[in-house]
Amino acid sequence: SFVPPSDIRELRDLTRLRKKMIGNMTAEKNRIQKTLECSNIKLGSIISDVFGVSGRKLLTRLVEQGYVNSHEVEENIHGSMMPKASQITESLFGTLNPHQIFLIRQSWNHILFLEESIQQIEEKIDDLLSTYQEQVELLLTIPGVKKHAAASIIAEVGVEMRQFPSAQHLASWAGLSPGNHESAGKKKNSRTTKGNPHIQSMLCEVAWAISRTRHTWLSGKYWSLAARRGKKKALIAIAHKVIKIIYHILDQRSGFIEYSKVLS
Repeated sequence: SFVPPSDIRELRDLTRLRKKMIGNMTAEKNRIQKTLECSNIKLGSIISDVFGVSGRKLLTRLVEQGYVNSHEVEENIHGSMMPKASQITESLFGTLNPHQIFLIRQSWNHILFLEESIQQIEEKIDDLLSTYQEQVELLLTIPGVKKHAAASIIAEVGVEMRQFPSAQHLASWAGLSPGNHESAGKKKNSRTTKGNPHIQSMLCEVAWAISRTRHTWLSGKYWSLAARRGKKKALIAIAHKVIKIIYHILDQRSGFIEYSKVLS
């Protein structure tokens, strides 16, 4: 089995912890939204990001005093939100009781704590990644792969591909073998095999990001597969292609563009 060096294991701990904390933060944001809606405060229907700069200012006022008047709304919004001032004020007409304010405050304080913790974790991740900057830059040549995805990929599979005899071995280890195979001329469906759920989850996120890119080879593959087999199967198929691309990139120390035709 694959046993990574100590710094990769530390990186793995941090990237997994970061993801868990982001999930916790999302859960707290959902709790706040639910509490607001129970109080007939429909801020989320007017502001696309309740937890953006303006939304945070309004939430702070709401938690401090239980309401926000029109003057305070105008003071705390800016830019494209200014024309929506009256709608935002109207969306805040609900009433928060002391119990609901307490619940929101607890979730809000937890969000602030998580944000600070995530920032500290990301600084540690950056420190560990400094040794692997070349590999990070190469992984970033894959459409849909951003810095945090590159960090998670390195954390889960390492940077030395010698422990995997081939790209297909890496795909099997990750549990991203193709979902379909043929036997006696018949195509059979099969689920992805059990493997590393962390790399599976990350590469499915990458595959989803790829589907939204424009004029890329992988995006074209995704939409071609989605039309024939459905979006869910197309997502798994693209994740499978990406893990094979990752193998070749890390093995050959060369960017994605040189492998697109090979893996088509």
